[in-house]
Amino acid sequence: MSNVFNFTFVPWFRSVAPYIHKHRSNTLVVGIAGEAIAAGKLQNIAQDLALIQSMGVKIVLVHGFRPQVNEQLRLKGHEARYSHGMRITDSVALDCAQEAAGQLRYEIEAAFSQGLPNTPMAGATVRVISGNFITARPVGLIDGVDFMHSGLVRKVDTDGIQRTLDMGALVLLSPFGFSPTGEAFNLTMEDVATSVAVALQADKLMFLTEVPGVRVDASDPESDIDTELPLADARRMLDGLPKAERPTDTAFYLQHCIRACEGGVDRSHILPFAVDGALLLEIYTHDGIGTMVVDEKLESVREATIDDVSGIVALIEPYENDGTLVKRDRTEIERDAANYTIIEHDGVIFGCAALYPYPEERTGEMAALTVSTQAQSQGDGERLLKRIEARAKAQGLQSIFVLTTRTMHWFLKRGFVQVNADWLPEARKRKYNWDRRSQVLVKKLG
Repeated sequence: MSNVFNFTFVPWFRSVAPYIHKHRSNTLVVGIAGEAIAAGKLQNIAQDLALIQSMGVKIVLVHGFRPQVNEQLRLKGHEARYSHGMRITDSVALDCAQEAAGQLRYEIEAAFSQGLPNTPMAGATVRVISGNFITARPVGLIDGVDFMHSGLVRKVDTDGIQRTLDMGALVLLSPFGFSPTGEAFNLTMEDVATSVAVALQADKLMFLTEVPGVRVDASDPESDIDTELPLADARRMLDGLPKAERPTDTAFYLQHCIRACEGGVDRSHILPFAVDGALLLEIYTHDGIGTMVVDEKLESVREATIDDVSGIVALIEPYENDGTLVKRDRTEIERDAANYTIIEHDGVIFGCAALYPYPEERTGEMAALTVSTQAQSQGDGERLLKRIEARAKAQGLQSIFVLTTRTMHWFLKRGFVQVNADWLPEARKRKYNWDRRSQVLVKKLG
């Protein structure tokens, strides 16, 4: 392997480690649109899910089959009919749905059974177990439309699914349910996935869809994807959208994500299957790739506790090693943990800064200002600075100062001015490293 590969791979692998630890033993419900399978994405998706499961995540996979059923209907010369965003399932459509479900389950099980050398599935053992875990009821008549054999989820066999997951198997569900009398109903993948996620109180519900996510401006198809949508904002957005009729409508998957979060699922996601590795990118990177609906903002700025010391050490260590920061002993960080302010996102620390006050001189030192390379240029440094300024003012300090060798211009742009090292408080001057020749910058607080 080249040195360049080593240089990039090792830090990258270390950077995803917090997410691997965080998601171990979590329950993930994944809904895959039938369009993803029709587009030839099944093999890569199966490989990614096998990898995720190998890292200790319990997975329930629900597949859709909308285009596959439509193709079966076309071959039989029968028209696909929809209303209110759902299929009207007559007897012919029910037969087509059963045929499509059987074929897709065969293809999915085959995809998880691969183990060729030099592939992501090499050495993987993924047991796929299906069953009659869903009890259904008929949709009935809506606005005079008879949906016939179309149904809705009535009950989820959570005990059966949970026991299967605890055995280490992947649970595979088709969008079918059965009544207590044995009648079969055609369900929607979205309803099944959402109902199962709520019943299991899953940690995540993820839809792999034909859309890239929810756009910041739903009326502008060119606007950016909103990567994190608080539940309250998602509700307001949904209230202003027309009723969903097609999967490409903004409200189509959004309504299910909202329902899942309201039902106790921590986070629900809308991801584009067109992006290779979308599941991995969403779970194991800072910003993800699609839209995540969550009951509260995942990023918070707060004061550190002793429990955060390991995260702070891991964050600042690379900068100590390259000389950007002065090395700090772990014991010192533990002792001064209350001096630190951190930025935490989804349980992972991405930024920190410490305030060391010198009350007699009415000033304080801001030290160890650090932002992870994964989160730079997103304003986290600015947020930490403002929080340190607020803490300093609350302690009656009139200024803050920093010592830096490489980032002077960043501070100058934010109101700091350069002064001579003799300006430092006497206690700090005694610890000043004259060999390092750090620049001293001061900012007066209003």
